[in-house]
Formats: sequence, C-alpha cells, structure tokens
Amino acid sequence: MFTPSLGFVLLFVSNPQKSALFYQNIFEITPIEESPTFVMFALKNGVMLGLWSKYTAEPRVEASPGALEICFPAEDVDALYEQWGKKHVTVAQKPTDMDFGRTFVVLDPDGHRIRIYKLSETNQ
Repeated sequence: MFTPSLGFVLLFVSNPQKSALFYQNIFEITPIEESPTFVMFALKNGVMLGLWSKYTAEPRVEASPGALEICFPAEDVDALYEQWGKKHVTVAQKPTDMDFGRTFVVLDPDGHRIRIYKLSETNQ
C-alpha cells in the first residue's frame, strides 16, 4: 500500500552551483550533497530540496521556471522580507495581505518562485 509523503522537491536549474549559493544564502544551510550537475539540501522538516541541471536531467525538461511555487511558512513575513532584501534577492511580490494571509514572493536565479506566507487566523 502506498502512503503519500513528500520526500523531496526537484528544481531544474541552469547552474546547480550558482543556484546552491542562492539557497545557501537565503536558507542559511549548507548542502548535504554536491556534484557539478546536482545539489541537495535537507530542510528542517525532513523534505529534501534538489537542484538538478536542466541539461542533464532525464527525461528532458520541457517546462519553464515559474510554473510552480515552493512555499514556506514564516512567523514574521515582513521581518524575513527585510532580512532577505539585504541579500539582494529578486522580488516578484512585496509583502501583501491576500485572502489566505500575509505573503511575499522572491525568485531564484532561474526564476523559480519562492513564496513565504503566514496564514491569517481564519485560515489556520
């Protein structure tokens, strides 16, 4: 019997080493695995984040970055936005109140969307 449990997320990137520096900088963690075509981070909740060269992935990658988001909860959305702003990230959406709560979106070097959010009290 299959029990769904998210193990890891793979992002297909142009340059895994460059992307790894970006994620290492904003998440303040180091990779657990690194090669010229692949880098893996272990996130605190046990899910892995893999950065795989779109040029060596099989089957061939057809999708463009930005077609999905990876989303992370934060206790203080605005404070994290200020902290990441000092790291010169590309901002797609400044902190905003939306129907689900407070949120902002940044882009990694390939244009993958990273959403930070805090659910409103009515959505928790």
